[in-house]
Amino acid sequence: MFSKACEYGIRATVYLVGQSLADKKTNLKDLAEAIDSPAAYTSKILQQLVRSRLIISEKGPGGGFSVEKSRIQTLKLSHVVQAIDNDDIYHGCGLGFPNCSESQPCLIHHQFKAIRNDLKYMLETTSLVDLANDIDKGISFLKR
Repeated sequence: MFSKACEYGIRATVYLVGQSLADKKTNLKDLAEAIDSPAAYTSKILQQLVRSRLIISEKGPGGGFSVEKSRIQTLKLSHVVQAIDNDDIYHGCGLGFPNCSESQPCLIHHQFKAIRNDLKYMLETTSLVDLANDIDKGISFLKR
């Protein structure tokens, strides 16, 4: 459903939200290890997240990756998906056809449209803070 980059981007951002709530910054190596992602690949994803202004990167001693305190409460899953995968997930055909539409629906167009709408709602209403808190409580996890 999400690209591999988006999956890692979600994990990374949720992890950084949790760390930022504790006033901590995280370096690339520790972040990649925490989300079970290759460091070089994680670096590229983090660059996208920085360019999209979802996270910040500070160089030098005491630097690292974090999320601005003023943004933490407003970040949703949809922000990360938009930064990495754009909004393609909301428009694609369930069977992969390029010309699937209301006027030329594929076999599952109408059923899949409902699922896409539910997914969009979930992404737009799911707070990264809530996800980070679930990890902190042991309700969910970032890596196996």
